[in-house]
Amino acid sequence: MSKLLAALIASLFASVAMAQASAPMATPAVTKAETKADKADSKAMTSEAKTDAKADTKVDKAAAKADKKKSDAHADAMKTKAKAQSKVDKADAEDKGKMAAKAETTDAKANASEAKTDVKANAKVSKVKTDANADKTKAAIKTDKTKAEGQADVDKAAAKSN
Repeated sequence: MSKLLAALIASLFASVAMAQASAPMATPAVTKAETKADKADSKAMTSEAKTDAKADTKVDKAAAKADKKKSDAHADAMKTKAKAQSKVDKADAEDKGKMAAKAETTDAKANASEAKTDVKANAKVSKVKTDANADKTKAAIKTDKTKAEGQADVDKAAAKSN
């Protein structure tokens, strides 16, 4: 029984080995198409990397600009508040209450102006980030398209050679 089983297994391996076709030799046309596709892929990937880097740089610049605007707005608000408080401190005893009320109003306006500037700066950064992500996505799609076209050319050359 074991000899029969061994013979069956051996014939199975032999038939599987015979059934496998050897890989076809690459024709010059296929090799040329593969080389061209690889070159196009490399170029597309380089272009995508440049686009990504450029988009990241834009985002970084926008964030730095927004931070500067926010810090300038904060400094202006603090300066305005300090000026108002200085007037309160210099005021006569009779006018202190009136000046304190004015100072509170000035503080509120300065805080509102600072918050408004912060919101505008953050909105600008968000817009730049969105645009950068769109640019990155477009570049990735273009790279994928180039890869697919290259593979199609290789497949077409292989089909012609057969």
